[in-house]
Amino acid sequence: MKIQDIKDLSIDELTAQRKELRATAFNLRLQQKLGQLEKPSQIRLVRRDIARIETVLTRRKAQAAEA
Repeated sequence: MKIQDIKDLSIDELTAQRKELRATAFNLRLQQKLGQLEKPSQIRLVRRDIARIETVLTRRKAQAAEA
């Protein structure tokens, strides 16, 4: 997911997307432990998307606190 796409989402959409990505990350880790994961690089990509969303959420909350 691109950072510009993330910036265009609302706070509710970001929260929902974060929850969905965390569930995906959990499933990927489970598949990895079971030896069924075909692309281990997916875990890294999901973690980075979660971090991007967290960053945008934190910035928006800081801007709301300043206003």
